[in-house]
Amino acid sequence: MLGMVALPPPPVARPSRRPPSTALLRRGRTLASLPCRCRCRCGRRHLLGASSAAALLPLIAPPSPAAPPIDPDVSSFTVPPGTRSSMRDVMLERVHPSRPDWYEELYATAMDKGMKSYEAEIAGYKAKLFSQLMATGKNILELGVGTGPNFKYYASSNGVNIIGVDPNKHMEDYARTAAVSAGLPLSNFTFKRGVAESLPAEDNSMDVVIGTLVLCSVSNIEMALKEINRVLKPGGLYLFIEHVAAPDDSFLRFVQGALDPLQQFVADGCHLTRKTGENIRDVGFSNLTLDSVRLSNAYIISPHVYGVACK
Repeated sequence: MLGMVALPPPPVARPSRRPPSTALLRRGRTLASLPCRCRCRCGRRHLLGASSAAALLPLIAPPSPAAPPIDPDVSSFTVPPGTRSSMRDVMLERVHPSRPDWYEELYATAMDKGMKSYEAEIAGYKAKLFSQLMATGKNILELGVGTGPNFKYYASSNGVNIIGVDPNKHMEDYARTAAVSAGLPLSNFTFKRGVAESLPAEDNSMDVVIGTLVLCSVSNIEMALKEINRVLKPGGLYLFIEHVAAPDDSFLRFVQGALDPLQQFVADGCHLTRKTGENIRDVGFSNLTLDSVRLSNAYIISPHVYGVACK
């Protein structure tokens, strides 16, 4: 596991901002720089060492065989609406093959109990990002909703309707509990089992899509981003926080490359070397604020990107 690898101490954290390559301002507003004082170990189920119980689960019940490569041309955004439901079921099984029920239940429990310290550390960072949702539309889809740790930042707004998407059905009970704690009526929350590559929502139906530390583990990142763009209304927002690869030729990038296969095995398919910021920029959102930061106490996954994209 990651905690057993002796690594040199990280450099002093210096939050950075990508130099603007294009005019990427959302209707004249920029996303405030988020000075992070937290010690990030990455997402709710994606990081090596984030939860010892969760990290051991693949050793107890090895993951199902890898799904075959997905053809981006055969996805929900290229098929008639009437066939999307069956396509989603097929895509779910291809991207996230079924595992034993006890395994997924234990995994959900491990995530609910094992990520509390992480959420406490990153709370200020998330609060500033989610402040962008004030006075925004009311139909929200959260991708990779998990146990619902983000609800407390936005779910209390009046009239909000949330669709939480996750491939693990056992996340639902935890997500519903988090929704109630956040002040969201259960009548305003719908849990749907699904994957990013085939979102269970109609075209142009969502005011906001949220994804925090999700794209590191999707099977096809380009397809997932196209799906996000598909379900957003014109002018809709995509809020994201993702860990990314370190700069090419850096020592950290070398370490990430060496540990990437192990990370994928123990952390539900999480990749350490993705250049997610570039993928988001290439989708073709009409406006985008994209910032980067290097977290001082999350060495292996310290480089992050965060921001808001507008369809």
